[in-house]
Amino acid sequence: MLREQNNPTARFGLTSETWRTLILVLWAVLICCVIIGSLLPGASPIMVAIGRLHIWDKLLHFSAYLALSILAVVGFRDRRRGLMACLSMFFLGVLLELGQHFSPGRVVELGDVVANGVGVSCGTLLGLPIRTLIAIL
Repeated sequence: MLREQNNPTARFGLTSETWRTLILVLWAVLICCVIIGSLLPGASPIMVAIGRLHIWDKLLHFSAYLALSILAVVGFRDRRRGLMACLSMFFLGVLLELGQHFSPGRVVELGDVVANGVGVSCGTLLGLPIRTLIAIL
């Protein structure tokens, strides 16, 4: 009883398994958003709107893959599966960058692949302590 009162997730009536499920659903939604955003034509309304934000595209790549990796490390119960999912995010980034060759108005850039890889690396390194902290709580 005391453990449930001190557990932050118990306050919301959610078990750790429910939290993991929500994290993995968010991860899957973010994967879909990254895939769509990566393969949309350059002249599409969404890409034009993103271009109007005047945010360095490498920062967008880094941030997306950072989030994908953190969610994967934290979301999977088995640490090894989470790390494999992080590695797969890098390969997803490479494949999506190659797919841009076939998307009108898009250009394949090695800098985007590097930004994706740095995002995956940082996300993995940040996700491991977060995972440990969650396990302690």
